[in-house]
Amino acid sequence: MIRSASIFSQLLGIFPRVEFHRVVKEHRAERYAKGFACWDQFVAMLFCQLALARSLREICGGLSCCLGKLQHLGVKVAPNKSTLAYANAHRPWQLYEAVFGQLLVKCQALAPGQKFRFRNRLYTLDSTVIDLCVSLFDWAKFRQTKGAIKLHLLLDHEGYLPVFALLTEGKVHDVRIAQQLAFPPGSVVVMDRGYVDYALFGRWTAQGVWFVTRLKDNAVYRVIERREVPQNRGIICDQVIELTGVQAHRKCPHRLRRIKVRDSETAQTLVFVTNHLDFGATTIAQIYKDRWQVELFFKALKQNLRIKTFVGTSANAVRVQIWTALIAILLLKYLQFRSRLNWALSNLVALLRWNLFTYRNLWDWIDDPFETPPLRPPVQQLAFALPGFGQQ
Repeated sequence: MIRSASIFSQLLGIFPRVEFHRVVKEHRAERYAKGFACWDQFVAMLFCQLALARSLREICGGLSCCLGKLQHLGVKVAPNKSTLAYANAHRPWQLYEAVFGQLLVKCQALAPGQKFRFRNRLYTLDSTVIDLCVSLFDWAKFRQTKGAIKLHLLLDHEGYLPVFALLTEGKVHDVRIAQQLAFPPGSVVVMDRGYVDYALFGRWTAQGVWFVTRLKDNAVYRVIERREVPQNRGIICDQVIELTGVQAHRKCPHRLRRIKVRDSETAQTLVFVTNHLDFGATTIAQIYKDRWQVELFFKALKQNLRIKTFVGTSANAVRVQIWTALIAILLLKYLQFRSRLNWALSNLVALLRWNLFTYRNLWDWIDDPFETPPLRPPVQQLAFALPGFGQQ
């Protein structure tokens, strides 16, 4: 008899059932459930992400072939395709958003600090478009012949964790989402030129929130102060400016900094604008360079999890699958923080996929995944199993 449970069962143990059932009750997600619980749906959709199942048939078939191992997962039987499809289409996706929040708290407790020396919290705000077939997802119209949904994300640079996520229609502009966010004073927000909005910059400056972004080519300003630039750092100029456009100055009357940098790797010239007047020019350049981590996050999300093809076509089913993908990537981050190995996320998810139903201690496995487990049960089990063994 094998005493330990499968790795997949131990992964599910990270989600306390009491907390899960509490959010199920809060969202009334099982009002009309008849035998198929929300936990069963969660197990199936998390299996979809970790096993890269491409359809409802693969999800249900993959769980069905593991007969005898589902009891460890808290699931009595594998779901039918129609049952899982109905649950994805009708049960509230907000349930999985709440589960995401619960796991995020655990990840933040283990997250390493950011690499910058300043104590300010550093965030990156960005979005990515998830393409959909307009003939199948007619509710997600983006262009005349194209459908899409947009994932807006706020990445905390302490552990590079997604601390805010929002799904909208593909046509929603990024600035509209940024205008709804509130940051504590002293925070530093880095973003690309798609978020340039002078009214937003004026409000953040008044609230003590710092930002770093790219300056648009058509910006009208006057130079108030020219600062000395460090040598051999790629800094071309460091200026204190004031916006002179009528509407721009009315929306943002504060002084800003314009920093022009030449990237030694790409030979590209970049112009940054920030409302922080004290950070060094090289620090501002490094802050914007670290913004690339959100692009790597989106790349890892789309390449390693099931987020570009969907097992349901309704808006609710798509949102359920995307939120379970975000839960899965948080789960992978949690394992990275707990492990002594320097796991690459792609390697971790691949090895997990091949060992989901292996009976190994999860925490020993993430520290030494290539250790060969014992093939024989302990001597005590042999003594129990063989009549007369050890008798005088």
